[in-house]
Amino acid sequence: MPEPNREKWIEISELFYKKPNFPNCLGSIDGKHIRCRNPNNSGSLFYNYKKYFSIVLMAVVDANLNFIFIDVGAYGREADSNVFRQSVFGKKLYTNQLQIPDPVSLPLTENNLQPFVFVADEAFGLHTNLLRSYPGRGLNNTRRIFNYRLSRARRTVECAFGVLANKWNVLHTTILVEPDFCDHIIKACCVLHNFVRKRDGSNYDEDIADTAYINNLDNFQGHGRHINRNGMEIRDNFANYFINQGAVPFQYRTTL
Repeated sequence: MPEPNREKWIEISELFYKKPNFPNCLGSIDGKHIRCRNPNNSGSLFYNYKKYFSIVLMAVVDANLNFIFIDVGAYGREADSNVFRQSVFGKKLYTNQLQIPDPVSLPLTENNLQPFVFVADEAFGLHTNLLRSYPGRGLNNTRRIFNYRLSRARRTVECAFGVLANKWNVLHTTILVEPDFCDHIIKACCVLHNFVRKRDGSNYDEDIADTAYINNLDNFQGHGRHINRNGMEIRDNFANYFINQGAVPFQYRTTL
């Protein structure tokens, strides 16, 4: 998985605008717990909040459900946000080493310069280049629409995990090997996943999971501790854009 250069990032962002209608988006971030056997003398390191032993697969995915980046091997007890911050990709993101393109105007605007961003769920902290949904109940229409539009982009990583596990059924069961070997199996599955997606094509149903998400619009809780003031302003700018120049007809049918 070669690290994207500026030209590749722009190509990825164009696909996010074309498919889930989220401009200036470079990828969707999330973690998946892969069941593993509890190693000897490991205590509760691998025991996660879902009450089983696991290794964390942290991934960044594009709009074609291909993996841009993966980090494998974190203990199951670790929170997704901590795993991401400690990963190579996370460290490069927070130290501006990812060759992210300079801010550009959002589509259909002239002077609305916004940075390129990644999208994630409420467990991650806001950052200049990382957006999450608005938390809490009682959201106004602008924030509800933003959460819906972000969900359309963010669900690509969840769909990628589903396709990955259904293709390589070993990920549906407990992997009965030592953690280091388990890491290699997971990495191999992800590389093969990208190979198969590129060989066989990458079409998927654009309407997947819309209804499931809409039913939970008011249930977001803010778990991320790291909140960036600049990130809050950028999120507000995207939210305002989505109810003005960037509006799409179906967002009102599904959120209001």
